[in-house]
Amino acid sequence: MTSTDTATARSVQIQFDDNTLLPALFGHHDEHLLQIERLLDITLRYRGNYLEIQGPEPSREVADRAIEYLYGRLKGGQEVAQGDVQAAVRMALSGNLADSRIAIRTRKRTITPRSPIQARYLEALGQADLTFGLGPAGTGKTYLAVAMAVSDLIQGKVDRLILSRPAVEAGERLGFLPGDLQEKIDPYLRPLYDALYDMLPGDHVVKRLNGGEIEVAPLAFMRGRTLSRAFIILDEAQNTSAMQMKMFLTRLGEGSRMAVTGDMSQVDLPSGTRSGLADALDVLGNVEGVRIVRFGEGDVVRHGMVTKIVTAYNARDKSLGVAKENQ
Repeated sequence: MTSTDTATARSVQIQFDDNTLLPALFGHHDEHLLQIERLLDITLRYRGNYLEIQGPEPSREVADRAIEYLYGRLKGGQEVAQGDVQAAVRMALSGNLADSRIAIRTRKRTITPRSPIQARYLEALGQADLTFGLGPAGTGKTYLAVAMAVSDLIQGKVDRLILSRPAVEAGERLGFLPGDLQEKIDPYLRPLYDALYDMLPGDHVVKRLNGGEIEVAPLAFMRGRTLSRAFIILDEAQNTSAMQMKMFLTRLGEGSRMAVTGDMSQVDLPSGTRSGLADALDVLGNVEGVRIVRFGEGDVVRHGMVTKIVTAYNARDKSLGVAKENQ
C-alpha cells in the first residue's frame, strides 16, 4: 500500500497491493468508506486498486492513517467491522493509532482497543495488581477485563478466573425470586457469561465452569476466601457498600490480579448509603500498584446511539445539578 499526496487537487491517492482485500476494506455497499466520509467530512473515490481521498489536509491525513491501519488488519488476517472503522478514525484523530496494535487474543477473537483510554486500560490490566475501570455504559470496561482475564488463563498466567457482581443491589436480597439459588442469581450474572461466551467456544466455557477454572458468582460468595493465582473481576462495583468493597479487595491472594469496574452515575444503593466504589477510590487513590482509568462519553464503543443517549443523560444531570445549586 502506497500513498501519494496531490496538494493542488487537495487529495491523497492510495494504491493497494492486494485487490482481494478491498471488498472487506470498503465494506458491504461501501459502508466503511461512507462511514469514514461522514466522520471526517471528506470524499473517497476508488477505481481499481486506487483510492482517492479528497478534503482538507488534516482530515486527509487522518483518513490515510486510519485506512492504512484497517488494511493492515486485513493483511494480518483480522476482520474489519463498522466498529473497527469508527475506532480507527477515533485513534487516528487522537494521534494514538499505534495503540490500536495492542492485541488480546482469545480462542474466538482478537480484541484491540477502540479508543486511547481503552489502550491505557488494557495496559493497566496487564501490569497493575489492582485496576479500577470507571465510566458510562458501552465503554468496554467489563468486556476488556474479561478479555484480559481469559487471555491470561489460556496462556497459563493464572489458574482460574473469578467473575463477580452484586446481585440485584448491595443487600443482595434474592429470597423473593423463584427457583433455587443458581436460578435466582443467574440473571444478574448474565452479562459476565455473555462476555465469556464471546471469548471462548461454548463447550470450553462449560468445561472450565464445571472444572472450577472459571467461577461466576455473586459478591456474597467471596466472603472468607483467599483467591491465589487468579484473575478476579468485580463488575457493577458502584452497588457495593464500603464494607463489601473492603471484603472483596482483601480476597486478593498471591499471584493474582484484580479488576473493579463501575459507573458512579448508576448507583442503586438505598438513599444515604455511600458507594463502596467511591469509598475505595478515596482510600486507595495514591496506593502503589493501584491504577485508576476513567472513561468518558467519548469512549462509548457500542452502537452510535448509545453515545448520544449517554451524552443526553449527562447533559440533563448536569443541568439538574446546576438547578439544585441555584435553589
